[in-house]
Amino acid sequence: MGCFLRYGRHGVRQIIKFRDATNDSSVVNPLLYASQGLRYNRKLQVILTTNIDKLGKAGDTVKVAPGYFRNHLMPKLLAVPNIDKFAYLITEQRKVYQPTEKEEDKDVKVVKESKVDMMKEYEKAALRLDKAKLVLRRLIDIQKAKERATKDDPLELRFPITKEVLVAEVSRQLCVNIAPENLHLPSPLSILGEYEVPLRLPRSIPLPEGKVNWTLKVKIRSK
Repeated sequence: MGCFLRYGRHGVRQIIKFRDATNDSSVVNPLLYASQGLRYNRKLQVILTTNIDKLGKAGDTVKVAPGYFRNHLMPKLLAVPNIDKFAYLITEQRKVYQPTEKEEDKDVKVVKESKVDMMKEYEKAALRLDKAKLVLRRLIDIQKAKERATKDDPLELRFPITKEVLVAEVSRQLCVNIAPENLHLPSPLSILGEYEVPLRLPRSIPLPEGKVNWTLKVKIRSK
C-alpha cells in the first residue's frame, strides 16, 4: 500500500506543478454533466492512488460522494478526479515504481460514460425539477401593503425574484444546476403566491406521458 500511496502522491504533485506552469484551466470537476445548461449533481468518478478497503485497488475508477472525496480522499492524496491528465500521470508513476501485482501493471484508463447513461441523468434531473416545488420565503413591501385598496389585493415583495435567484434556489433546494436560459420568465416574480414557471429544456429529453411542457412549481411565502 505504501508503494501505491507513494506514486499516487507524486503523481498529484506532478499534476499541480504542470497545471501551474501551463496555466491550464481545462481540469474541471467531472461531477456535473451539462446538457444545454441542465446539470444534475451526483456521485463523483475518481481514480484511486492506493488500495482502499471496500472501495477498490490502486488504479481502479470508482464512484464516491463528492464530500467524501473532498474531505477525505483528496486531502490525503488517496484519489484523483477521473480525467485523462490524472490517468496518464498515474500510469507513468506506476511504470517507475513497478507495483508487484501483475493486475496493477495495466494502464489506468478514464472510464467514459455513454450518451445513453448521460441522457438518463438529464431525464432524471428534468423529472426532479418538474415534480418538486420550490418554496421561497421573502419580505413583503410594508409601505405598498399599507397602501392597498383592500386586504384582498396581492402583497408585493420588497425585492422581486429574478431568474438568477430561482437558479440559485433550484441548485440549493433540489441539487439540480440549470442556467437562466432554461427558465421562461419574461419579468421577475414580484407578488406572493404560487407560480408554474415554464422550463426550456433540450427536446431530446422525453416528456412524461400527458405533459405538454416542463414546468417548475414555485411558491413564494411571506417571511
